[in-house]
Amino acid sequence: MENFTFYSPTLYEFGRGAEEKTGMLTFLMGVKKVMIVFGKKYVKANGLLERVETSLSAIGIEYVEFGGVAPNPTDDKVYEAIALARDKHVDGMLAIGGGSVIDTAKAVAAGVLYDGDFWDFFSGRSDVKKALPVGVLLTIPGSGSESSGNSVITKRETLQKISLRTDSILRPRFAILNPELTFTLSAWQTACGIVDMMSHIMERYFSPTSRVEVSDRLAEGLLLALINEAPKALSDPTDYQARANIEWAGTLGHNGIVGCGRREDWVSHFMEHEISAVYGVTHGAGLAVVIPAWMAFMAHHKPSKVAQLGRRVFGVEAVDDRTAAIEAVASLRAFFSAVLRMPLDFKALGVAEPDIDLLVKKLHEDKGETIGGYYRLTSKETRQIYELMLPATAE
Repeated sequence: MENFTFYSPTLYEFGRGAEEKTGMLTFLMGVKKVMIVFGKKYVKANGLLERVETSLSAIGIEYVEFGGVAPNPTDDKVYEAIALARDKHVDGMLAIGGGSVIDTAKAVAAGVLYDGDFWDFFSGRSDVKKALPVGVLLTIPGSGSESSGNSVITKRETLQKISLRTDSILRPRFAILNPELTFTLSAWQTACGIVDMMSHIMERYFSPTSRVEVSDRLAEGLLLALINEAPKALSDPTDYQARANIEWAGTLGHNGIVGCGRREDWVSHFMEHEISAVYGVTHGAGLAVVIPAWMAFMAHHKPSKVAQLGRRVFGVEAVDDRTAAIEAVASLRAFFSAVLRMPLDFKALGVAEPDIDLLVKKLHEDKGETIGGYYRLTSKETRQIYELMLPATAE
């Protein structure tokens, strides 16, 4: 185990009716005028936005609405929101939605107080030194953005999908989680969210650091919980306990605790970001294609941790690591396909003729000549992994 610092300052308000405390929690952030960031229809159609605004008004907090954030959020909406926030003199952000909305709110929070282009933070030209406080009312679990200092935005002009990471400054001051607000999510949205949660856990789990038993067991427990609860939520979307367990697992999977004491990987996310930046696919669905391909490559190049996952999470009994790793990949693919109904290759993802040359080129331009924590990958090897995502052809 390596040295680490773990700091998770977010206050979590979890349970039925938790959204009624939005006004109080926003007030405790020290905010007098908040920008409410949301998507397109959901929060207005179901009355959630009105309830939140009533809660804010009751405690004397002014608000400005900013809607229309779409999946795979783009820089143009961030620029638009920054301009509005400055014009209206807001001093805090409130995101109502899922990862796309939260990530947009975080980017705005950093950009409003910066004299330059907010994209400087994402391109690495500048570091975030200050930001408006951010609060979250989560309606679509999966991204874990309610519990992290991260934000992922796509630059439209260059199709760069980049993750900005901060230790604490962009972590939400509070996150409100009411599982009842997730009852109306479609099976597709629910499944994509679960894949995203699992990926956040596995990106930390697949590590070159040895003897991190506590972190490993935390990761394995979260994965087992998700595998157990997923079919219940998909069978009965109003199963409160299943939804509650899934939502809390998503938060714990990305607040950093399962990464304590170890180096992390994140190649699967990097590779998927290129796919969704170019082809606009749903992030969780893209990860369902990428992760098994990455694991299949590792089964033949560094199988040890994949084998451990197979034995501890999927009950694989093979003695040698390579066989156990191959069986782990098959088990994960079966769960993604049979239970979550996720795509497993480019064609099923809706990308009939992927431009692998372009994906590899953009990946290494954005992330460097070699990438990965668990196993260092060159462009030759990432190409092989992308090719593993092509549909199998009959002999």
